[in-house]
Amino acid sequence: SIYLPNTGHVSAPPPREDPASTSVPVIKMGWLYKNPPQGCVRDIYSKRIIPTVSITGVVNVGEQKFEVVTHNRTFLFRAESDSERSEWVTVLKSCVGVSHARTSLDMTFNPCVSYEMKGYLELRGLRSKLYTVVCADKVFLYKNTEDYRLGIGITSIDMNVGNVKEVDRRAFDLTTPYRIFSFVADTDQLKDQWVEAMRNSIAEALSNYEVAERIWAEPSNQMCADCSTAKPEWAAINLAVVFCKRCAGEHRGLGQSISKVRSLKMDKKVWTDDLIQALCINVQSSDVCETLALVFCGADVSCDTGDPELPSPIALAQHHRQNLQVEFLMQNRNTGVHIRDQVKVAVDRVHYMAPPSVTHNGFLFKTASMARPITEKKGKEEFSRRWCVLNDGNFSYYESDKNATPNGGLKMKEIVCLAVSPPETHGYDYTFELYSEAERLYLFGTDNPEAMREWVKSIAKSFIPAGAEDLLLKDFVRIGRLRYKDRLNREMSRLGWFCLVGSSLHIRLEEHTTDETIDLQKLLELSIQPENEVLVLVERGRTLYIEGERKLDFQGWAAAIQRAAGSSGDTLSQQQLTEADIPVIVERCIHFTTQYGLTSEGIYRKSGVNSKIAALLEEFRRNARCVWLKEGEHQVDDVSNVLKRFFRDIEEGLFGLDAHSWLSATDESSRICQYRLLFSNLPRVNQATLRALVNHLYCVQRFADLNQMNLHNLAIVFGPTLFQADGKDYSAGRVIEDLIQHYVTIFDVNEQQLKKQLDEITYIIKLRDNLAPKAGTVRVGDFICTVYLEEKKETAEQHVKIPATMTAAELTFEVLDRRKISVREKDYWCCFEVNEKEEMERPLHYQEKVLPIFHSLGIDSHLLVKKHFSMEAMLVYLASKVEVSKHGMMKFREERSLLGLSTGSFNDRYFILTSTSLRLYKEVRSNRPEREWLVKCLKVYHGIKKKLRPPTCWGLTVVYESEKHEKQERQQWYLCCDTQNEMREWFATFMSIQNGGRVWPAEWLKSRAASRSAPLDARFGNVSLIPLRGSENEMRNSVAAFTADPLAVSLISQSQPGSANHTANHAALCSQTH
Repeated sequence: SIYLPNTGHVSAPPPREDPASTSVPVIKMGWLYKNPPQGCVRDIYSKRIIPTVSITGVVNVGEQKFEVVTHNRTFLFRAESDSERSEWVTVLKSCVGVSHARTSLDMTFNPCVSYEMKGYLELRGLRSKLYTVVCADKVFLYKNTEDYRLGIGITSIDMNVGNVKEVDRRAFDLTTPYRIFSFVADTDQLKDQWVEAMRNSIAEALSNYEVAERIWAEPSNQMCADCSTAKPEWAAINLAVVFCKRCAGEHRGLGQSISKVRSLKMDKKVWTDDLIQALCINVQSSDVCETLALVFCGADVSCDTGDPELPSPIALAQHHRQNLQVEFLMQNRNTGVHIRDQVKVAVDRVHYMAPPSVTHNGFLFKTASMARPITEKKGKEEFSRRWCVLNDGNFSYYESDKNATPNGGLKMKEIVCLAVSPPETHGYDYTFELYSEAERLYLFGTDNPEAMREWVKSIAKSFIPAGAEDLLLKDFVRIGRLRYKDRLNREMSRLGWFCLVGSSLHIRLEEHTTDETIDLQKLLELSIQPENEVLVLVERGRTLYIEGERKLDFQGWAAAIQRAAGSSGDTLSQQQLTEADIPVIVERCIHFTTQYGLTSEGIYRKSGVNSKIAALLEEFRRNARCVWLKEGEHQVDDVSNVLKRFFRDIEEGLFGLDAHSWLSATDESSRICQYRLLFSNLPRVNQATLRALVNHLYCVQRFADLNQMNLHNLAIVFGPTLFQADGKDYSAGRVIEDLIQHYVTIFDVNEQQLKKQLDEITYIIKLRDNLAPKAGTVRVGDFICTVYLEEKKETAEQHVKIPATMTAAELTFEVLDRRKISVREKDYWCCFEVNEKEEMERPLHYQEKVLPIFHSLGIDSHLLVKKHFSMEAMLVYLASKVEVSKHGMMKFREERSLLGLSTGSFNDRYFILTSTSLRLYKEVRSNRPEREWLVKCLKVYHGIKKKLRPPTCWGLTVVYESEKHEKQERQQWYLCCDTQNEMREWFATFMSIQNGGRVWPAEWLKSRAASRSAPLDARFGNVSLIPLRGSENEMRNSVAAFTADPLAVSLISQSQPGSANHTANHAALCSQTH
């Protein structure tokens, strides 16, 4: 299109008072073919703007073509016909002549005289940066500064249809109905300046001067009431004064209750005719000034007039048809200047509306909004300081407290969840998160705990409804709304308000008028159904299904509830508990030992395998609810030692801080009464735990003829353990002996119930004896397998007998011991599954059972024991991570077969790995994943077949096997990383998620030593145990082992106390000990 400007320069937009001058007549418009072509799509935005004053000539060339010659370039066009070309050439020549006649010799052409900001920005999709200028209500794009100087632009963007949104650290989007312009600035600071400039341009484009012109018609309103700046564009509608943009920021900082700031150009809906009239005559009407003076002196606009028909000043003004006064009184109803304590006004809670009444403001530090959960620590450099204002149900944030135009904001009704992060989670010590309905997460921080508490309190008040306001009284870490179902009505989900406080989940359900509380530490089951995003909470008599209406905040709720349901500390009361207030670990260990260990000789004196004890104890500490002890998988001695170690390590001990009072009782006649008193003073959880443990020990000593653990032996073992003492004297043992011996009296036990319990145990023992295999039965299930050491060759072969319970760590120890290889502290020896055909290998997890892996190996696969040289780097990486999830770009190729030949190539894809699934996205900005796999169904191998020609040598082969037995599905695909470190990080994250964070045992070398022996112990502290049957050599070995590790107590002897050799053996034992 061709139009002729009024002057040679492309100047700034004309003044607002001359609306007619804004339109410039179009001389000619139509479609021409451009050579070379710049795209085949007819876009709303131009590809080039050429000022007619920069054209030096127009020349016909060839058929239907003509050239437009400028100072620095020649443009070639082609018309549909020769006649149309002639018209274009004629019109252009006439316009060029007029332009040169009007213009001067100065060839500096700018888009506007007064620009707001200009400079280079990167436009995603282009290889080079564009010179960008923000001027008035438009944004101009140029190829470079030379084109800008000559006035030859690419296009201009009208900002009246634009919207600016921050994307990440240096990027932001300018969105229009026709196209999205994705810009990237050089620095974060420049990005903030560009965003502010474009938002100001949008505000200018949306400005309406109708109200402002009427306000400025009054001479007194032509200057700022505070600083006398001309043409003020802001006003306080309750104070009836106008002020400039700078002073508007000051007034906004006072709060909505004092100064209600509105724009004269954009807030047209608040300017009723009566309010405009009030502002216009406020210096003339004495009545209005008098009303203002009374209000500022403390008069309450809602006070009781004493007239039942006209109870308020507003009713009086309406009755006398004083519309101006009514408007002022209405605008000042929520101001906080007057003294409410002096006026007796009844407040009806039914009409309480939280959002309009809550106001708060202050500085906060904010990061860019996110569409994914926060998995890593945010440093201070990622936060920007913003002035935040909460009023009238809106949360807005500004560049500074001087700015009147917000950078962005949230409506309180759009907030679905508020979460308070633990201190020092991010760069700023105190942070909180806001989740919106639009699946965006906003992170705010401060270094002031009081400021954060005030913000959290105010925001929560603004979006929690009146029916659930009791939740606000609690010291919550997370509050918001979710949908839920219960087992009585699983057809339709309903809305509920949830509040997480410590390990308690408080709920206000839709149909209830009071809060319900779920003790998360006492749940019978807690699970997540990732396929439909449902969190299942099972407690006795009830099952609650919490649904994820929005994926982002549901993930946050699920993680928070899982953390709260786990062990929150090291004291007894902070453990996962049963309904009877007994720690789950204690109940399950006691139950397992009662069922499988009461006939085990030397129970609680034998030591198990140290590595298995440490691993099982760590599993219990991580999530005791998910640990189920099974015969065959767990050994009685390992479980019994887990129980002892738990009590020895528990903070404050089983007897609490007054443990010394239990030990100070000396008089035998009064000890029992003192024990009863001390027991009644214990905390609730300690009482329940002590009662359950002593009941168990009472049952153990009742079967001492089978397990050789009489009252004295149990007291010696558990005394120092429960009192966390060194065992140098028998004081702790005496207390335990008294508690077991007088169990019925001290704990007020019903003797009939105790007898019933003992009868049940006796029946279980007899039943197990009848079902147990006879002596001499050959154990089946062991296989002789070939394992290689470091490389596959005949000299490195090892033929190992592998039982069904052997783990990868135990197989590694076996092979190393056979070759007598010493292991240093930083040597990470692993067992690898190697597939030569696929050119890949996988390190087995140290707890992974070897036999199923061996059975699944093909003819091209074998097991290999060698050092894992990447393990140390993987452990360092995992230790530095806040969360276990990971995301990033990788090159992806799927295995497809066409007549036996692989097809396809490697393509860039974006991956997100969470605790439950691996998702594949086409690009970073994609909202929905193309593919999704459950992590538990994946096997990840190092290496990719060379014939696939991977783009890098750092590749992973991933095998997916579905869990459906009726239809086995197997997929294989390949991932390539750019660096070795990146590959290690992905593999480490996979291993950590699939194995609950346990990638490598904490005590590697100790577990190797502990797996070799099970020594006998005849002493605990300085107190001798009653010896069992056995030879003198066995007893010497026992004492030597006990000296090396006092807590590793074991029994391998075979004799009965009271036998013929008892006295001699006891003497020999004591002599050897001393």
